[in-house]
Amino acid sequence: MLILAAAAATRPLAVRAQQKPMPVIGVLAVASVENAGAQLMLTAFREGLGEAGYFEGRNIAIEYRWAEDHVDQLPALAADLVNRRVDVIMAEGGYPSAIAAKQATSRIPVVFHTSNNPVASGLVASLARPGGNLTGFSLHSLVGKGVELLSELVPQAKAIAILVNPDDPSANDDITEAQEAARAKGGQLHVVKASNDGEIGPAFATLDQLRANALVVTGNPLFSRRRSEIVALASGHAIPAIYVGPLWVRAGGLLSYATDLASVYRLKGIYTGRILRGEKPADLPVQQPTKIELIINLKTAKALGLTAPPSMLMRADEVIE
Repeated sequence: MLILAAAAATRPLAVRAQQKPMPVIGVLAVASVENAGAQLMLTAFREGLGEAGYFEGRNIAIEYRWAEDHVDQLPALAADLVNRRVDVIMAEGGYPSAIAAKQATSRIPVVFHTSNNPVASGLVASLARPGGNLTGFSLHSLVGKGVELLSELVPQAKAIAILVNPDDPSANDDITEAQEAARAKGGQLHVVKASNDGEIGPAFATLDQLRANALVVTGNPLFSRRRSEIVALASGHAIPAIYVGPLWVRAGGLLSYATDLASVYRLKGIYTGRILRGEKPADLPVQQPTKIELIINLKTAKALGLTAPPSMLMRADEVIE
């Protein structure tokens, strides 16, 4: 009886020892932990995980690695997550984090989103059959459409500028697309560049020298972090600008035309949950989200002496008055 009692007493310990540890998701983030936009996206990511049946602290753990907008730190942070042996890596912030994760591991599943062509850039073999350890979401480039919308709102604008970070892998593609759209509208495109905090102010001074009448601000972690400064500079220089997300317009920006990133991150959470349940990234198609939002700030338009055409207002998903 003593032997049986001892065996019964030790059985729960043996069962616990055999239980699989709580899965760990590694978040590889380009942004800084204080970035409001990144935090909103992570909230949407957790919502997607919840739809898939996973809840942080309950049946999954999440480890965060923040590059603080220093893209050159991503490889080391990705390697750290690999050494931690996380179960899945969710790449935040687009192509830079996706490629860093790919280069760090060929074993751990990676869920990404990017506006770069994921096939041409080497992330996956094809959209339908990614073929490796990466899958995720390919976003449509909307820079050309941004030029068209600016031309619709500011028809007299013939000198259109685009603000890019030259260190961003998407910069050249964005410039080419914007040039084609400006040419189609009979305008001329000017390229202004900023690759660090100190170059943002001088970039706007360059706009004055170029006599630019409209501006496209491309998506980039640096610009996102300095959102308030850029919106204030656009206002101070009285230049109509189009941005890449609702936070810009709610901060006082004129226009935004962009993929609804919150819905993308929710889908990333669902995909991550499916992988945790045993599906392979190689078999999960790279999806192309189609939910795109147009947001207009009429208060800012009025301050710039602009009147939004009724046709544009009818197409808008949100109008701020």
